[in-house]
Amino acid sequence: MMKYISGIPCEAHALPFPRRLALMGCTGSIGTSTLRVLESWKDSGKFTVQALAAGRNIELLARQADMWRPPFLAVLEKDGPHGIDALRRLLPSGYRPEILSGREGYAALASLPEVDMVLSAQVGAAGLRATVSAALAGKTICLANKESLVLAGGLIRNLCARTGAVVLPVDSEHCALFESMAGRRESDIARLILTASGGPFRGKSREFMEKVRPQDALRHPSWSMGAKITIDSATLMNKGLEVIEAFHLYHVAVKDIEVVVHPQSVVHSLVELADGSLIGQLAVPDMRVPIAACLSWPYLLDGTRTNIRPLRLAEVGSLTFEEPRRDLFPCLDLACRALEAGLTVELNAANEVAVARFLAEDIGFTHIPALVEDMLGASTARQDFTLHDGPLGPQVQAALESIEACDAATREKAALWRARA
Repeated sequence: MMKYISGIPCEAHALPFPRRLALMGCTGSIGTSTLRVLESWKDSGKFTVQALAAGRNIELLARQADMWRPPFLAVLEKDGPHGIDALRRLLPSGYRPEILSGREGYAALASLPEVDMVLSAQVGAAGLRATVSAALAGKTICLANKESLVLAGGLIRNLCARTGAVVLPVDSEHCALFESMAGRRESDIARLILTASGGPFRGKSREFMEKVRPQDALRHPSWSMGAKITIDSATLMNKGLEVIEAFHLYHVAVKDIEVVVHPQSVVHSLVELADGSLIGQLAVPDMRVPIAACLSWPYLLDGTRTNIRPLRLAEVGSLTFEEPRRDLFPCLDLACRALEAGLTVELNAANEVAVARFLAEDIGFTHIPALVEDMLGASTARQDFTLHDGPLGPQVQAALESIEACDAATREKAALWRARA
């Protein structure tokens, strides 16, 4: 395989069963899908849930914790209606897990000695600390939080080299690339081809998109996802972030990463080999497929037990592909520009603020790329993630503080942005 971000376990070096999991972002779309997969295998002895981390949805977290009884939990806030005491009151009597809070709590859960596999599924920049903490501790990381690589891909690559941490990509596109490249030499790979559904506004005009409301953008034609990721899919920013993710995962030049629109969402990505042939992964659009693949790597779980419907090609019928409309969806090019300029922290922060403002109906749909472009134009910073000899902890802490300072400054400016008349 290309110069992958970490080592890739073969059967002889696979993580043993039972695999002890910390699930970061357990109440979100990926988190709940992960628990559905685990529930199908609950009596198999293959997995144990050691830690669950959520944000403010403590009611759902309490129900999940009651079912799985992990010894560790974490929430975003220490105090208040979504804090530790509020969660403890929702838990059944006799069950007394240790409950942590905030970024430090998330990082602590991801590095627990009782955990060997961390599924990083927190949304946005909030997932960075846990992912980096897991890499620093040498864990196997099932990575669904693409923003960790967008913000600190170089740091995570360097940490994996030093600690032996393993990254397994949960994003359906990157899991497809990962599995399609398995066993291939670097010289075998010519290009990576990421597929995009095109979102709900494929084929629409600029005039149409200027009138789009949040409820329109949240109607994804293929996938069931959280609000932020669904809006990113509608703007094609999600695909831009995946280009950045591919750059860091596979150490491949941006020019060798192609994006094609594939409305059926059946081909999850393709690898072009040196001889001109293509290898791709086809499956139903169900996030449990890549989740199960990463949880069990390098083995495969029985899809019938997991209740994953096999793909029937005759039922699918036609598969189509087309070029993305970069003029109508400029976020794709903005992401590539940010990668080449070393401004991916600014890109992500600006986009998260823009999406939140759009969902609050504070700005329009077409203002999202305009806001992001203005934030990139006002930035010149470039992050350096070189790790030197000596203790890793202080170096990682300094890098995270630099990222978070840049992130906060960009968010502050993005919150004040006004569209030009």
